[in-house]
Amino acid sequence: MTSEHTADIDYIDHTVLITTDLGATSARYEALGFTLSPVSPHHLAERPGGPLMPTCTANRCAYFGQSFIELLGIVDPAAPDPWGVHRLRETYPGLLMTLGSRDVQATAGRLRAAGLASTGIRALEREVSTPDGPRTVRAESVRIDAAHTPEGALQATQHLTPQYVHQPRYLDHPNGATGLHSVLLVVADDEVDGHEERYARLLDADVWIDGPKRVLPLRHGRVEIIPQSALHDFLPGHTVPGLPLLAAHTVAVRDLTAARKLVEHNMIATHTTPDGFYVAAEDAHGVPLAFTQN
Repeated sequence: MTSEHTADIDYIDHTVLITTDLGATSARYEALGFTLSPVSPHHLAERPGGPLMPTCTANRCAYFGQSFIELLGIVDPAAPDPWGVHRLRETYPGLLMTLGSRDVQATAGRLRAAGLASTGIRALEREVSTPDGPRTVRAESVRIDAAHTPEGALQATQHLTPQYVHQPRYLDHPNGATGLHSVLLVVADDEVDGHEERYARLLDADVWIDGPKRVLPLRHGRVEIIPQSALHDFLPGHTVPGLPLLAAHTVAVRDLTAARKLVEHNMIATHTTPDGFYVAAEDAHGVPLAFTQN
């Protein structure tokens, strides 16, 4: 198995929270202390260099310089939905996750060879504002076949224009967030080994055992897998609506005490965890958001 430093997938690019009310979800994330990018509609091509089509979605994002949180809004329900976002919104109650690839061609080939069939490579473009005027964000993605992702849609992306994504003016967050620390996958107790093996193949990564938690560390960020019976040890009081589930994401912050004070000052309840605190799903527009010390 390849080490985390040479694998084609070597970081968590971003988490995705799907919403049908991008305005309200954005307002809540701003109250949680995030600086968000302006609204940016999506256009998608079925192949690199192919014609671009409008889609039903637009986003606002909290960028950290390497990773980010995407608030993905269904803003035009009648527009094309090539990624099946409507279906995901209706059937899947958790986060989505995009993995970061240093070479999406290599990722696509490796996934095919490992029996994790995918869509092939798709091109994504969206126009963003920059201090120098409008620019086009370009990326290429490969989606892992749904038969191998029972927790929802997973894809790997290679950014071709990262300078237009992580613009310096969006990187300073009132809550002191510095990056995505981890994504939590909750699974049935008797299925932990199977999901661990599946993610080890997907990421081409090693696995650490930390009590009941299985950790797959990447160059930036980590995937954590826990059995349902251990959920209350990590997210006290939380229950999951289904299994398996990408049940929560955690951001690292510079000052945990200051971040919690800001969140609570904005009249949002917090709950203590072993490594910091979290905001419940109902207060974070659908999925728990945890905070830990950088």
